[in-house]
Amino acid sequence: MDPEYSQQYAELYRSHWWWRAREVFILRNLDALVPTGGWNRILDVGCGDGLTLGILTRFGREVEGLEADPAIVSQATAQRFRIHIGMLDQEFAPEGRFDLITMFDVLEHIQDPVAALQRCREILAPGGSLLITVPAFRSLWTHHDDVNHHFTRYTRRSLTEVLQRAGLSSTMSRYFFHWLVLPKLAIRAHERLFKGRPSVTRIPSPAVNRGLTEFCTLEQKTVTRLRIIPGTSLLTLASSIDQGFRS
Repeated sequence: MDPEYSQQYAELYRSHWWWRAREVFILRNLDALVPTGGWNRILDVGCGDGLTLGILTRFGREVEGLEADPAIVSQATAQRFRIHIGMLDQEFAPEGRFDLITMFDVLEHIQDPVAALQRCREILAPGGSLLITVPAFRSLWTHHDDVNHHFTRYTRRSLTEVLQRAGLSSTMSRYFFHWLVLPKLAIRAHERLFKGRPSVTRIPSPAVNRGLTEFCTLEQKTVTRLRIIPGTSLLTLASSIDQGFRS
């Protein structure tokens, strides 16, 4: 992640309409998926400064995070005791397996996604689930992807193929942020015509920020339910192929 962008990430997560709307969508799906009594153990991969760990405690008895970049984990964060510093590989050896593993816009940062997902499968408890969000469609690649050091953007099919190679099966998949497809295409065209330095994402005025958050939330309740319309992001639920998970 670009250093300037990394420094502003916490503020963006807490305030920017895109992150607020994404969280609403994630919470709505977790509410629909959570078993009675909640999950026992949850791991959030790529947790950063532990910004998502607080909301995940609503769904699990024990919540932990894994972050590869120690520079973005503040020693002062209230969630520091929950966070493991390291890569999602064989060196990460948790004390037990996890009933739910989350990766919110993380997989696109990983050069070898199959190896990372294989490690997820190895540390999933029997019947466990993996919930992933990723940016969608290579045709929507912009400077924003460069700033974020993305390796790719996924489609439902390409993510399913990567999951299968890792021994995982997609049990639910849907696009969201549908309205952003056309603006993204316009930005991509503009960037191709007018070369320039990528700009860091900023939080718009309170009125605009609130309006966009509400608009995205309304879209999730209506258009996203159709499950067939493309969007700029993709949410997928997966489980180990040999576990036969049923939601």
